[in-house]
Amino acid sequence: MTARVAPKVALVTGAARGIGQAIATSLSEDHAVAITHLTTAPNSLPDGALVVEADLTDPQSYSRVVDAVLAEFGRLDVIVNNAGNIAGSPVDSFDQDALRDIFDENVLAPAGLLAAALPHLERGASVIGISSVNAVLPPKGAALYGASKAALDLWTRAMAKELGPRGIRVNAVAPGAVNIPQAPRDAALTQAFVEMTALGRLAEPSDIADAVCFLASDRARAITGEVLTVSGGYRL
Repeated sequence: MTARVAPKVALVTGAARGIGQAIATSLSEDHAVAITHLTTAPNSLPDGALVVEADLTDPQSYSRVVDAVLAEFGRLDVIVNNAGNIAGSPVDSFDQDALRDIFDENVLAPAGLLAAALPHLERGASVIGISSVNAVLPPKGAALYGASKAALDLWTRAMAKELGPRGIRVNAVAPGAVNIPQAPRDAALTQAFVEMTALGRLAEPSDIADAVCFLASDRARAITGEVLTVSGGYRL
């Protein structure tokens, strides 16, 4: 099969709904888009999007996903590591397999995808992680989730240093509380988050998508190794 010719190609992991779906939709304005999903089938996709089902806790998935993108589009320019595990980690219990999955998906999957894609990334490529304000504001009952995002932030800065000489930029976006219609919060909890936010509102998935699109674009050509917080001033 002959690969489709596309000017630029973006891969967005975990993009079946919510923030990932918004990112894929926004990037599709000037990129060909590939997405991954696992248990949730996508219900709305950009025209011509490639859909790859993948369990990103499985190391064998990294090269399979990258190979599928290259077979379809012939190149890869942007990787958005949106897929993530937000499981809790209560201090009074310990499930090693479940807790390992948090790091496998939040830290090791971005590293594995980058390793698989690196031989195919050219100067000007961009890698963007979806971090969290919980990387610096520890969440009660989910300390290991926060720790995994802190590790992702450090990995982001380290990869920016390593890949800068190749002209590849590596950044992250750190959302605060985001209003995701497919996964609504309890009204009281939502109001509590709003009251801790300087702008007096939760972010929308499109707010996160706009930040990602900026970092993926040539307008951010001199930006690398940064974690851009998009929280509306959460807990200032």
